[in-house]
Amino acid sequence: MRNRSRYSEMESAWFGLNEPEISEVSSDVVVFGIPFDGSESGRGAAAETPDLLRRNTMEASPCTEDLDFFDQLKVYDGGDFRGTDRETIYKEVEDYVASIVDMRKKFTMIGGDHSVSIPVMKGIDKKISGSLGIINLGAYLDIRDDEDGDNLSSSTVMSRALELESVAGPENIYNIGIRALNRQEFDKVKAGKFNVKTAKDCFVEGAEAVALDCVAKMKDFDRIYLTFNIDVLDPGFAAGTGMPQLGGLTPRMIFDILSILFGRLNIMGFDMVEIAPALDDSLTAMYAGRRLVKQMWAHWAAKLGKLEKLNDKE
Repeated sequence: MRNRSRYSEMESAWFGLNEPEISEVSSDVVVFGIPFDGSESGRGAAAETPDLLRRNTMEASPCTEDLDFFDQLKVYDGGDFRGTDRETIYKEVEDYVASIVDMRKKFTMIGGDHSVSIPVMKGIDKKISGSLGIINLGAYLDIRDDEDGDNLSSSTVMSRALELESVAGPENIYNIGIRALNRQEFDKVKAGKFNVKTAKDCFVEGAEAVALDCVAKMKDFDRIYLTFNIDVLDPGFAAGTGMPQLGGLTPRMIFDILSILFGRLNIMGFDMVEIAPALDDSLTAMYAGRRLVKQMWAHWAAKLGKLEKLNDKE
């Protein structure tokens, strides 16, 4: 059941951009949470993230790394989808996302484990008439058919994406930061036309080159959804995640990649998943997620003409 917490009702939430008295239709960005980690392949502990993130955005301003400001962006917090029955939660999420897409609103989902991206993408698929491109930023491909018989686990997200009507095949998905596979995934990638850039590729080729290749492969799709697993970052920068994998991307690389992707592609929505605060007392992953949500919203604000530059660099 979707409900709004006391934090989602506060105007100070989401960098002071939250406007609880408006509605989805009046907003620039809709944000909502899915505090569910019952399908996690690793250590879990991601369910508490949505409200923790809300609380910690209250002490941050809508300011980019370039010190530009976007305090005119209108954010509406739709609350959280809570419960223990996965089927019920996922159906409610799917319907809610479909309604947001129908309004043509930008949106952000805060997880939860990566499995919660499945109903979000199904909701998109319900409403768009054209093709969908999906950018997967993470340490894992998540293209297993199932995990111990569960075909909705966090390790099967991209396999479920491949079943969407708006996704013709592996060419619709671009993976960045990958650095681990199991045998089943290895065989799939070797046999198919998967777009995979490893974390090592990002270091060797450069973050900008990888982002530009992604744009070249994704630019012809009608809509783009970006799923951001916090484990794409090296665990030195985001330790609190269920399955940390050494050798990940740096924050600088991520900032540069996102700048190019948001600047050149029609990204309709994104999620932030797999932040597990209980696994990291210093909350590095949570603070990384907070900063990244802010940067991505700033890119949307710029396109809406709601980014005020400190210095005119043009």
